[in-house]
Amino acid sequence: MVKKKKWSIAIMLLLVISTVLAACQSGGDGNASSDGKEKVLVFGRGADSTSLDPSRVTEGESFKVTKNLYETLLDFGEQDTTVQPLLAKDWEVAEDGLTYKFFLEEGVKFHDGTDFNADAVVKNFERWANGDDDKFPYYGSMFGGFKGDEGHVIDSVTADGDYTVVFKLKRPQAPFLKNIAMPMFAIASPTAFEKHGDEQFGFNPVGTGPFQFVEWKANDKITIEKNKEYWQEGYPKLDRIIFQSIPDNTARLNALLKGEIDLADGINPSDGETIEGNDDLQLFERPSMNVGYLGLTVTRPPFDNVKVRQAINHAINKKDIIDSFFEGRADIAKNPMPSSISGYNDDIPGYDYDPEKAKQLLAEAGYPDGFEMQLWAMPVPRPYMPDGQKVAGVIQKNLADVGITAEIVSFEWATYLDKASKGEADAFMLGWTGDNGDADNFLYVLLDQDNIGSNNYTYYSNDELHDILIEAQTEVDEDKRNELYAKAQEIIFEDAPWVPLAHSTPLLAGRADLTGFLPHPTGSDKLHNVDFK
Repeated sequence: MVKKKKWSIAIMLLLVISTVLAACQSGGDGNASSDGKEKVLVFGRGADSTSLDPSRVTEGESFKVTKNLYETLLDFGEQDTTVQPLLAKDWEVAEDGLTYKFFLEEGVKFHDGTDFNADAVVKNFERWANGDDDKFPYYGSMFGGFKGDEGHVIDSVTADGDYTVVFKLKRPQAPFLKNIAMPMFAIASPTAFEKHGDEQFGFNPVGTGPFQFVEWKANDKITIEKNKEYWQEGYPKLDRIIFQSIPDNTARLNALLKGEIDLADGINPSDGETIEGNDDLQLFERPSMNVGYLGLTVTRPPFDNVKVRQAINHAINKKDIIDSFFEGRADIAKNPMPSSISGYNDDIPGYDYDPEKAKQLLAEAGYPDGFEMQLWAMPVPRPYMPDGQKVAGVIQKNLADVGITAEIVSFEWATYLDKASKGEADAFMLGWTGDNGDADNFLYVLLDQDNIGSNNYTYYSNDELHDILIEAQTEVDEDKRNELYAKAQEIIFEDAPWVPLAHSTPLLAGRADLTGFLPHPTGSDKLHNVDFK
């Protein structure tokens, strides 16, 4: 009798396990809720995250996940960068632009049960302000440094009761509200980051978002699940999301075609028509707000010579790159920010493709026979550069045509970013998707001397540019700001620390029955409203 009972229990357990596994399968009817199975979305992407602590990263693969685990005080519109309430339901700004008062949602809890309140907000900002560029690269970029630094914009952050937070600034900062809405300033559970410390919190993320963390298998997948206690009624609609790393664009598309994944980013522009012609799939276009570029580290000879940098700009055939790899879904870049950003200077002529001019400039710089260099190529597809390795091949040939021998090298993604940020590259391919729709988020963050070692990977520094960018931050009159940014772009054009390459329209593809997915121009997509028909 005992053996029979054990055998019956074993069969029952096997049936339960089989049911759970079936519920976790993606694709087909496995996502339908009518039969009681879990709604599971498998999101195929080009690379793994580097951390799930949004305050410590600068790359979009991490924000893809953290945007759904955490929330910020303010948010952006569904497909634009207009400022909207989120954890702060309302706010007031003093006439002098130096005091911001945020009124918080009540009754919200972090995933670990910790109360969300004014003290939690204060502790997050204190954590960031007491850090440095290595720990919190975005904080220094957006707020002028850290506690004790002369340029640090934030004077104090204090709680006024349980659900009101007061920010006092040292000087007005025009994009302050947009900065607060950026995903790297999401509010995390103080209980969790105090328990795990800065290094380990990124593997133990705790926010207030619609989903909560389950597991992370490095270079494979990250799984998050529905926050059943989520404070916004009716969300999320999915039970589980799996972020699956598939580095190769073609392999990712094949996985979508086979039903192994439900949504894929980094779709090759050449595959757009194929997807549009498939009744089982749908194509998504992300609103463009990005730039792909070749950075030239100005502290490394011969790139410390402005004529060498200008020569390389003339040597590269941008039109050929866009025609070959973007299928018309990109614009040639001549500035470090796209034309969709207020303050864009369309009067900048850009560097035309002119190999003879490039050779002339190289000779004037003292390199008539060219030189040898390393060209760093991104190991993963990015929205602004669908195939970095192939684009690097074109650049390599263009440089060879003017006498420059470029060796293409690459590294694993996290290593690539780390080494480039330390100024170890001669020239490196990279790009940027805007975080808040403001010119400051491109020009100051990527090219100001304040951000050397954080987001300014070229180590470019210009005192006149710095003064203009700080003035533009402080100026609240939009027309005056735009005049300042126009001047800033003129300086950057002459100094040529980058070769701006392209402003792309990134493509994603998903199952035809996928609903509620709205790709955001920042590249950080909220998935709380995603569902299956």
